[in-house]
Amino acid sequence: MNIKKKYTTQKGSLRFTVRPSRERGRADFGWLKSAHSFSFGEYYDPQHMGFGNLRVINDDIVTGGKGFGRHPHKNAEIFSYVLEGALEHKDSLGNGSVVSAGGVQYMSAGSGVTHSEFNPSSTDKMRFLQIWLMPARQNTKPAYDTIDLSNDDKSGKLKLFLSRDGRNGSMTTQADASVYAATLEDSQAISTDLKVGRKGWVQVANGSLNVNGIALSKGDGLAIDGSGPLTFDQGNAAEILFFDLAR
Repeated sequence: MNIKKKYTTQKGSLRFTVRPSRERGRADFGWLKSAHSFSFGEYYDPQHMGFGNLRVINDDIVTGGKGFGRHPHKNAEIFSYVLEGALEHKDSLGNGSVVSAGGVQYMSAGSGVTHSEFNPSSTDKMRFLQIWLMPARQNTKPAYDTIDLSNDDKSGKLKLFLSRDGRNGSMTTQADASVYAATLEDSQAISTDLKVGRKGWVQVANGSLNVNGIALSKGDGLAIDGSGPLTFDQGNAAEILFFDLAR
């Protein structure tokens, strides 16, 4: 991702670049409304092609009874973080599941898989973040998994749910990445460190918060380069994903 200087702040050994919600690409198909943090589909911006091995963040709203018909994927690590409603999945591996708000479904496309995703409710909309990560190895065996995250799991702390080594009960991915969810309110604060040789990204799913004093709101992204301590605080109904990524 090329850096737009007006959104970049240097703090010690860390450089922060805000990706404002209002500047994301937009798509409206009637049944689907989507905001793209990076180039996707008909939205193309050479300054926003991904960040490290993070390639896609789509904030999708799907009307009742609609969804994505059967389509193929290959060599992409894809997960859906459900924020409202429920998401139904079926694939060529024989998997089928319905993941509700607070849950995550993950698919390692590897050497190739086809799948479909639908809103199983005929009346209620559903909202989810669709994320693509690039795998460290090509053409691995496809896989599928789900996990449910309770409010307690992520309240005031980073809950690991996807990692290369499957540690701490997380789902295992072929991408060199660790992905966490967290919620923050009032006096809650979270501290962590971004290690040398890594990159970080924060995606605000809901609410607002500060990261090292930088104010972020719903839909904003924050690219982090360098290494050093990170502090998440000043949360107001905040829900975030934090990505620890390969460079």
